[in-house]
Order: sequence, then structure tokens, then C-alpha cells
Amino acid sequence: MPSLNNQIVLITGASSGIGEACAHRFAEQGARLILTARRLNRLETLARKLTEKFAVEVQVAALDVRDRTQVESVLATLPDDWQAIDILVNNAGLSRGLDKLHEGLVQDWEEMLDTNIKGLLYVTRAILPGMVQRNRGHIINIGSIAGHQTYPGGNVYCASKAAVRALSEGLKLDLLGTAIRVSSVDPGLVETEFSAVRFHGDGDRAAQVYRGLTPLTAEDIADVVVFCATRPAHVNINNVILMPVDQASTTMVNRHPIG
Repeated sequence: MPSLNNQIVLITGASSGIGEACAHRFAEQGARLILTARRLNRLETLARKLTEKFAVEVQVAALDVRDRTQVESVLATLPDDWQAIDILVNNAGLSRGLDKLHEGLVQDWEEMLDTNIKGLLYVTRAILPGMVQRNRGHIINIGSIAGHQTYPGGNVYCASKAAVRALSEGLKLDLLGTAIRVSSVDPGLVETEFSAVRFHGDGDRAAQVYRGLTPLTAEDIADVVVFCATRPAHVNINNVILMPVDQASTTMVNRHPIG
């Protein structure tokens, strides 16, 4: 297995969930980490834990991927010895609401599209030219089963994740002839803060999403991300779709009796 020791890995949305789990998995492998998210206090706490446990170098930066000027500024001002990013994990993303399109909130649409699509584009555009110049690197996009199968009320979120899938495929075409790899990891139900964010902090409603079934964990997704990153240099994992055993599609799940 190729070593990740001392490789520079940038993870967006690293303050919780899949991003935080990825940070742990890459730290275990000895990578140097650049962790970004909007919640700087969480990043600083995470960085301390990773440094103490794994003795790795960690940089943190408050970053809202929706803000193109901020993305360009933060990434351009990284210390010189942190500029040559080897692996980019485009993890920042969210869903808002579960409404029919004609009843949806425009601000919810904008937040999803600005984060899930434009944020991914801004960060990738800032980092990819350096990878091309060095002729090495790996972009790993966190997509969703929602990018493959639409479900009721998922209209705009599903569209945003379908765009992530198309962008991943388009990147691979653009980079043909280089040594740069592109992967998309597309999970089904994962129990993180995702549903709480979707329902604007309604914890009871969020809990119902996972009621009676065993969902994936953030660590399950991080394991797959690191698997993609540690294949031999000639191997590119284009796309991985993973779901819990209790899920067969975006709309079909097996719920066990409770109590």
C-alpha cells in the first residue's frame, strides 16, 4: 500500500462528521493535514487531539467554501511548505429541507448549490493548477447516492449531488494524460449532523431518519476515502457507492421493530 506519510491532505468541512473522520484516518497514516471549516473552534480542538495522538502536523483555517474570495485568499496564503497539496477531499456539503419544489425556500436552494457545487468548484480551481504543474495529486469528492437516484423532496439536493458526480467525471476527462487521480465516494444513509442540518436543528425529526435501521458511520466513509487514496499510482477508483445493508435505494430501507 503506498504510504501517506508526510503527504499533504486538505479536507473541507473537517469540523464534524465525515470530514472529521477523514482527518483521523489520514492522521493515522502520518499525513500532514490542512483542516478547513466554518467552525474554527472545533477545528482547533480537533487539531490538538490529532497532534497529541498521532504526532502529525496540522494546519487549520476558518473557511466558508461559498465565499470565492475567501477561498482564494486562504489557500493562496498557506505557508510555502504547505502549498504542494497532494490530496484534496472535497467534503463540505449539506442539505436543507425536504419540500416539494413549488413549496421550497429559495434560501435553502442557494445554500445547497453554493456549498455543494460552487464551493467544490472554488476549492478545486484554487488547488488543481498546482497539481497539474507538479503532475501529481488526487481529488476525492464526497458525493451521495442522491446523485444517482432522486427521491421525493430531494429535488435540489439531488440535483446538486448529480452535479458533483458529473464534475468528477468531467475532471477525469480533463486530466487524462496527467498522473492526477479523481475519485467520487457516494454514500447512502450516514448518521452524522446531516439530518439535523437538513431539518434546521430539529433533532427529533432528524432521529426519525435513522429509526429502526443501522446506518453507515462517518468512519465507514473515511475508510473508503483512505482506500481510494492508497491504491497503487496506476489505479484510479472512479466511483464508490456504499450503503448500509438496511438500505437498497434512496427510497427503500428496512426498518426493524423497536422495543
